[in-house]
Amino acid sequence: MILAVDTSLGTAVALIDADGRLRADASSPDPLGHAEVIGALLERALSEADAADITQVVAGMGPGPFTGLRIGIATARAFALARGIPVIAVPSHFGAALAVIEAEAPDTPFAIVTDARRREVAISVFDGLDADGIPNLTAPTVLVPRADSEERLSGIHAIEVATIDGAALGRVGIRAANAARVLTGAEPLYLRQPDVTVPGAPKRVSS
Repeated sequence: MILAVDTSLGTAVALIDADGRLRADASSPDPLGHAEVIGALLERALSEADAADITQVVAGMGPGPFTGLRIGIATARAFALARGIPVIAVPSHFGAALAVIEAEAPDTPFAIVTDARRREVAISVFDGLDADGIPNLTAPTVLVPRADSEERLSGIHAIEVATIDGAALGRVGIRAANAARVLTGAEPLYLRQPDVTVPGAPKRVSS
């Protein structure tokens, strides 16, 4: 069984079996307060299935805001470390794209669009599935002003999502692992760096 965790938008926790079938799901659409709800959501999902059977953890790596994204990734890594099982890193937009493909079967390229706050959106363009059953990313994820998004997409069908389907994210992770593919590195895909920075050395004051 595979545990999938994502906090790039709301908070999503899902358990799927090796064939990708949903076994448990718990989520919150709230884009804030990840730390307050993720423990309860994880506990709820684990109570619905045999947690002892979990062999892999899929972590949604963003794009997402700095603090929220770190909470989900840290949770996934801590769970995996405690169990001695691997973590599979998956860009969150891949989960959203697979959910769209499974539900709508679009036959033309489409864009996953997520709110990046500050009047900006994150955009990833996909076109069907590749040979491994993984959404085919045709253009790198970009951060653009919302007002410029339509021009940027040049007529490509845009699908704005407010939540990530944890089960779909998990299915992408399974397929990537089965194909021995690495979809992204260990570093989160932050929308932007945090506003808070480490202060520099204090200035010397002469007497």
